[in-house]
Amino acid sequence: MGSDPLSEQYHDTEWGVPVREDRLLFEALTLVGAQAGLIWMTILRKRENYRKAFDLFDPVRVSAYGEEDVQRLLGNPGIIRNRLKVRSSITNARAFCQIQEEFGGFARFLCGFVEDRPLQNSWQHITEVPATSPESDRLSEELRRRGFKFVGSTICYSVMQAVGMVNEHTTDCPRYKEVAAMAAGSGGRP
Repeated sequence: MGSDPLSEQYHDTEWGVPVREDRLLFEALTLVGAQAGLIWMTILRKRENYRKAFDLFDPVRVSAYGEEDVQRLLGNPGIIRNRLKVRSSITNARAFCQIQEEFGGFARFLCGFVEDRPLQNSWQHITEVPATSPESDRLSEELRRRGFKFVGSTICYSVMQAVGMVNEHTTDCPRYKEVAAMAAGSGGRP
């Protein structure tokens, strides 16, 4: 994922590890949406600022944000101060909470898009990794139908990669087998 120590740490400990905890899923969805049009390192470097600004990505708290919070966020130099992205985070928190209520958790909702089992790809080179998939197309369509913003198929696929719904480590990467083992049930992030 790059030679930057922060990028290496993210790759070696988080990226692709199956996530089942809704707060972490909301964080991934928010950060990948904020990344649209930017490089990931920009967001990764601002992640701690985002956590503070968005109440540790508690979707219930973010869903209650009003105009005063929007202005507070737009004035925060530690995050991407794009009005559409800030507002979409709040809109998405509200829709996220509705899915949690309907499905008993956002993780349960997401599992349906990969038949309760992370997809295991076997790319040999990074150039083989696609930007979207049929699963990300379906996820994007469903999220949009439910009122989410900044959830195109490419963003959805990036979220799926980040939270371990799909193993996109190349076969020569040491993390490939580790993440595959986690996906098979021997570990992961809550």
